[in-house]
Amino acid sequence: MILNKQNKTNGERSITRDITGHYTEGAELIDNVLDVVRKNVESCDCLQGFQITHSLGGGTGSGMGTLLVAKIREEYPDRMLATFSVFPTLKEIDFELFDAMEQVSDTVVEPYNATLSVHQLIENTDEVMVIDNEALYFICNKILKLNTPNYGDLNHLVSAAMSGITCSLRFPGQLNSDLRKLAVNLIPFPRLHFFMTGFAPLTAPKTAQYSNTSVAELTGQMFDPRNMMCACDPKHGRYLTASAIFRGRVSTKEVDDQMLAVQNKNSSCFVEWIPHNIKSSVVNIPPKGMKLGVTFLGNSTAIQDMFKRVGEQFTMMFRRKAFLHWYTGEGMDETEFTEAESNMNDLVSEYQQYQEASVFEEADDEEKPNSNETQ
Repeated sequence: MILNKQNKTNGERSITRDITGHYTEGAELIDNVLDVVRKNVESCDCLQGFQITHSLGGGTGSGMGTLLVAKIREEYPDRMLATFSVFPTLKEIDFELFDAMEQVSDTVVEPYNATLSVHQLIENTDEVMVIDNEALYFICNKILKLNTPNYGDLNHLVSAAMSGITCSLRFPGQLNSDLRKLAVNLIPFPRLHFFMTGFAPLTAPKTAQYSNTSVAELTGQMFDPRNMMCACDPKHGRYLTASAIFRGRVSTKEVDDQMLAVQNKNSSCFVEWIPHNIKSSVVNIPPKGMKLGVTFLGNSTAIQDMFKRVGEQFTMMFRRKAFLHWYTGEGMDETEFTEAESNMNDLVSEYQQYQEASVFEEADDEEKPNSNETQ
């Protein structure tokens, strides 16, 4: 169905601004796109939900991508809506990895596009798998030892994670999962649905068949910051919840024992007020060319680093009204920018709040006497 030519809809313009993709050029295409969506929905026996892959830096992925998200949410409010969102690289990077900055970022208004997109993703999606080009380039260069990674190499990494997240929908397993079950186990509060994504073992496609790893080794690798596909360190925060989707012939007991050992050994990395907060799944069919593999999703408060970086760049530009005329000239109001910035800052504050929360604070609050009571 994915490769069916009838499912293709295209336009002919290159879009760099969120507003163009969301309000003008994208609005002209959206009806055709929704017609294709409806036809595919009607052919489904039991629709689970939708997956959208897009980037937040350019105008098409951010503008039209979030427009499609909003329209699908409006038309199918009871279905799961998950996105694989590629965040722009907005901080100083190791230029030894790249010949030029253009390899990672080529749109000066990326902070605007990303902030406006995050605003929409907070309100209209159920799950957001956060990915960014910097982390993908790091994995290719430092882990896979690819000196000049191309888009095929980056896409291979993303496809491995996407395949692992959805494998329970396609293959039998001992402990199955799906998009809704993932949401139930990973999202303690509705707005905190942005996940760090990882995969192990990380091997080059040509050498994958020679890798031989155990469940213990996979468990260690999947919690390694270098295996994360977004450029933030889990050590800067705490895990609210996490999910490990193992693929291949593995024992559920061995998986459970490893998850328990990780929590006991690294208890400070997990919030103490959500017990047993690692969900594990086992699917019998291994990744192509491998004997074992694991896909990792982590709802960590460290993800706020991504939003802080975007927010800092946004503020630097918005304070000077730089490039703002390209958006207001299309009919957008400055209040939409301030609203999006405020919403993202609130999200950062919420992550920080739950990172610092403890079970003892809640107990203390319950024991405090009411100040209105007569002594």
